[in-house]
Amino acid sequence: TRDAQGKLHALFNTCPHRGATVCREAKGNAKVFQCFYHGWVFGCDGQIKSQPGEERYTEGHKASGVGNMTPVPHFDSHAGFCFISFNPDAGSLSDYLAGAKDILDLIAAHSESGMAVVDGSQEYAIRANWKLLAENSVDGYHAVTTHASYLDYLKNMAGGLVPVPLSGRTYDLGNGHAVLEYKAPWGRPIAQWVPMFGEQGKHEMEAIYARLAARLGDEKAQRIATHNRNMIIFPNLVINDIMAITVRTFYPVSPGQMMVNGWALAPKEESEWARKYRLFNFLEFLGPGGFATPDDVEALQSCQNGFANAGSAGWSDISKGMGQAEPSYDDELQMRLFWTRWNQLVAGSAA
Repeated sequence: TRDAQGKLHALFNTCPHRGATVCREAKGNAKVFQCFYHGWVFGCDGQIKSQPGEERYTEGHKASGVGNMTPVPHFDSHAGFCFISFNPDAGSLSDYLAGAKDILDLIAAHSESGMAVVDGSQEYAIRANWKLLAENSVDGYHAVTTHASYLDYLKNMAGGLVPVPLSGRTYDLGNGHAVLEYKAPWGRPIAQWVPMFGEQGKHEMEAIYARLAARLGDEKAQRIATHNRNMIIFPNLVINDIMAITVRTFYPVSPGQMMVNGWALAPKEESEWARKYRLFNFLEFLGPGGFATPDDVEALQSCQNGFANAGSAGWSDISKGMGQAEPSYDDELQMRLFWTRWNQLVAGSAA
């Protein structure tokens, strides 16, 4: 929630009276929250405002705080991205994010007025273990084969690509986080023009780039405009700054099924033209009805089926690029980082 002073709060959605769910809408605006069961009213900061029949409660009941909604143990933000932890003993967000802070800062720097989630979301299920999507979301190795139809589509579109080869590398961000940063031939509405965007798009891209360079300098502007980023923040937050920016979380329903949530992120000041092409790119490639997601769903469900043979064929080879001084974007360092951190936590050896 955001209170009247603009401060953000993260609260357990449980009435402190008898446990009913207080807010029953996924999003929206409200001056107060009223529990439908007995009518207790809470401010947007979770503080109790009124109770029907409050004169029948003992003196000091309201002032004691027992009637306030409970905040989560840890709530913090970085570069506009909000994080919570249910672990009372968790360390600081800054320490947890480690090198991922720099990439979040870079994505936030796309905008001079701030980034915002575009209205609408994607919600879908995959019949596979959730950790397979953690791997897949930052897997640069599978694109040429799994998404061959998308690349063929762009090649056959008039002006769908520019002559930029896929090239880049993977970075260890610490604590199981990783990012692939690379150049690619598709258009990016932040400032990588392709002929398909037309002359208006060219003028738009030039203006966006000029503002980026004036604000951040040429080197950083070039990095933002011409480099793609696929990042995982361990264990299940993915931010992919590619032909559009997607923010993705995913949660297990069972060992063999997950629920996925995805959102598009965009600069607040973006023009109508740029927003149109951003959402076109987002839905064309990243949506559940686009080119990429159905391919990935099929691949992950195929892996889940194959792992039924784990007793006899129980191997997952993630050694590509091992021993290389500079891991390529299509190597598998990021998988090794994820599973090393996973193993540390499961084995109880994590610092």
